[in-house]
Amino acid sequence: MTAPVFVVESLEHIPGGELVVDGPEGRHAVSVKRLRAGEDVVLTDGRGLWSEGVVKAAEGKDRLVVTDLESVWEEPQEQPRITVVQALPKGDRGELAVETMTETGVDAIVPWEASRCITQWRGDRKLKALGKWRATAREAGKQSRRVRFPEVADAASTKEVAALLAGADLAVVLHEDREHESAALASVDLPSSGEVVLVVGPEGGVSPEELAVFGEAGALTCRLGRSVLRTSTAGTAAVALLLGRTGRWG
Repeated sequence: MTAPVFVVESLEHIPGGELVVDGPEGRHAVSVKRLRAGEDVVLTDGRGLWSEGVVKAAEGKDRLVVTDLESVWEEPQEQPRITVVQALPKGDRGELAVETMTETGVDAIVPWEASRCITQWRGDRKLKALGKWRATAREAGKQSRRVRFPEVADAASTKEVAALLAGADLAVVLHEDREHESAALASVDLPSSGEVVLVVGPEGGVSPEELAVFGEAGALTCRLGRSVLRTSTAGTAAVALLLGRTGRWG
C-alpha cells in the first residue's frame, strides 16, 4: 500500500525540508493512524502539489513532525477533465455519490437543484450540506491516495448547468427513459482533451423541460445500459466507463 496522505495548507515553502502537521490532520495522523517515527507519508495541498517525507516525531495527540521533504512535485490535470453535475439525492446518498465518484477519479462535482429533486437546499441547510459534500471529497481523496481532489462547486440552477454544458467539449445527460431517443455512453466519440460534462438526474429523472434546455445547450442524451441505476451510483458508473475509454485508467 502507498503511504498515507495528509493535507497541508501549502507546500510552496518548506524550511529545512521539514513541516509540522497539526490540528485535525495531525490528530488523525497521531491519534487515529498512530503513525510513528520512520514511517513514510505523503503531504499534499489537495490541488496537485505533493511531497514525500518521513515521520520524524509524533508529539502529543495532534502534532506530527515530517522531515526529508526534499522535493515538491505537481501532478498535472489529467485529460479530458470530467465534471459530473449531480442532482441532489435524498438523505446521505449525496455524500455517498461524492465519495465513490472521488475514489473513482472524477475531477469536479456540481450539485444540481433539479425540478424533480425531493431534497432542496435552502438557507443554512444549503451551507451545511455543501460543507458535507466538500469534506467528503477531501476525505475520499485522501483515502484513495489522490493529491488533486475534485472541486465541489456551489449548487447550480438548471440555467447555470445549461451554460456549463454549452462550454464543454462533450456534454452528456444520462437518461434511461426508453421512450426517449438516446445513445449508448459506451459508444459516443470522446475528446482527447478539454472538458467532459455529465449530468446525472434525480430519482424521478430529468424532466422533459430540462432535457429540452440541455439539448439546446448541445448536450447528448445517453444511457448507461439496460438497468436503471440510482442517482447516487449512476455518476460513479459513468465516470468509471469514461476513465476506461479515455485511457486515464490505463
